[in-house]
Amino acid sequence: MEPTWDLSAYFPSFDSPERAAFDSALASDLVALLHDAEALDALSRETQDAWVGVVLRYEDGLGRFGHTSSYVTCLASAAADDERFGLAEGALGAPRATLEKCAGELRRALGAASAEELAGLLGDPRLAGAEHFLSQLHVDAQRRMPAALEALASDLATDGIFGWGRLYDTVAGKLSFELTLPDGTHEVVPMAARRSRMADPDRAVREAAFTAGNRAWEAVSDVTAAALNRISGTRLALYRRRGVEHFHDAALHDAGISRRTLDAMNEAVVGGRPLARRGLLLKARAMGLPAIAWYDLEAPLPLPETERIPWERGRDLVRRAFAGSYPALAAHVDEALAKRWIEAEPRAGKRPGAYCTGSDLTGESRVFMTYQGALGDVSTLAHELGHSFHHHVLAGTRVLARQYPMTLAETASTFAESVLSAGLLAEPGISAAARAQLLGEVAGDAAAFLLDVPARFLFESRFYELRSQGEVPASRLSSLMVEAQREVFDEALQVGAEDPLFWASKLHFFIPDLSFYNFPYTFGYLLSRGLYARFTEEGPSFLPRYEAFLRATGGALAHEVARASIGEDLESPEFWARAIATLEAPIAELEAALGEVMGAPPP
Repeated sequence: MEPTWDLSAYFPSFDSPERAAFDSALASDLVALLHDAEALDALSRETQDAWVGVVLRYEDGLGRFGHTSSYVTCLASAAADDERFGLAEGALGAPRATLEKCAGELRRALGAASAEELAGLLGDPRLAGAEHFLSQLHVDAQRRMPAALEALASDLATDGIFGWGRLYDTVAGKLSFELTLPDGTHEVVPMAARRSRMADPDRAVREAAFTAGNRAWEAVSDVTAAALNRISGTRLALYRRRGVEHFHDAALHDAGISRRTLDAMNEAVVGGRPLARRGLLLKARAMGLPAIAWYDLEAPLPLPETERIPWERGRDLVRRAFAGSYPALAAHVDEALAKRWIEAEPRAGKRPGAYCTGSDLTGESRVFMTYQGALGDVSTLAHELGHSFHHHVLAGTRVLARQYPMTLAETASTFAESVLSAGLLAEPGISAAARAQLLGEVAGDAAAFLLDVPARFLFESRFYELRSQGEVPASRLSSLMVEAQREVFDEALQVGAEDPLFWASKLHFFIPDLSFYNFPYTFGYLLSRGLYARFTEEGPSFLPRYEAFLRATGGALAHEVARASIGEDLESPEFWARAIATLEAPIAELEAALGEVMGAPPP
């Protein structure tokens, strides 16, 4: 039960002949698959059997690529200073590109198929369980230009939209600012470290990092505005050529949800803003402020410092919380610990962050994080083990049925966090400060997913509306951002304390191949809260339906999965409103807990 993982189930070692042979065979098999697919005529009764073979070989290649990619990612994350692993990550680009070309050939076949030909392929018993994946490729194929134009667009993208994305990455990666600390000392801080400074317990440090960081972003705002305009302008031009009616449509397709689902969720989120603002105002008052500034969003509550939690105790807290209400989840944790699937040791040379990965070939997952004893680290452990449990539930389904979208990717992980939080709050002898900290995290999540993320969505939507009429200068981008923040945060955010340059500093707006990288976070958060509310109401009898939901996440659109497995209508605002209402009790408890810890009720 050491906090370091064992990767031997993937390959005996990085330099083993088994790994070399595996990667070599994968590369040659993918090249052969692409060659055979390119030589095939369009889908018809005569070619159906051959195209089924292409799908099966593509699925096999996808699983094998995921296996070797997961292994290399694990190695590179745990030993970032070993250049061998960095080079191996780069080498994954070739088989990844070949896989994408094979997917392109599948789009070619599906896009030109008649309804009868498509039904014949989807009805083939060898593809049972892969219907949704192929149907989504078919929809995608309908929004494609002729093959020659798509090929030209792909060639131009390298130095076009992806080039602008790389330019932003280069500018952001080299950007730094001079930080003047409260004691008068100065230091040069890389922009990548700014976020941690804006979460410092000392408000003077947060304000200094915010102000100095924005001066640096202002100095490059013309460049970042040019990049944002070119990325979005390229998308809009391609949408017009491909017959995509609205700039949200591509993001909805990638997210696996319907327009009615997004509209229903957003309607409920607007109604839930006052509750989220109330939680944020509790934080402001605990700090002695009438409202927060933007740089207070990620600041910790001013509570007495809680004790550090050793790995052994943190691990046991997670397991005990899971065992109290969800024995199958606790059993999965036992397996992960016994088989050493978790890399949590704090040491030099590890990459920051946390994630869960896994192999469809071995059926095992791996959790990566750096555990340092904070209560947030215990939550991170539970979150990633929730992802691992999702992988476990999907065991036995085919690879193409496991390709679930981002909107559904966070369901099991956030559900596991809710199980942990309830378990920790029920722990005998929990200190008042620890209780307030746990409840503060709930209020912080509400602010993040009901205010911060929706403000990003509102800004990006309004920006695209303007961009469709012409370029939008940096000054207008800043005013758009302030307008969105003011509308969403309202009285919880000090007037004049917005972040006008958030559009420049947030990487999510500059991802070349993914737009609207925001609403799926709110979707996943509220979906898991809604599912957990059903669990608390119905008890253990709900869990088989919850697991049926997880098992179906790669097999249909989100609202179809929810209707079939748990009988909920995600296209109705009522589900989302009930999920938001679950925040009422913890925010009320937070108000009482802050009064207890701080000696008096918040003003």
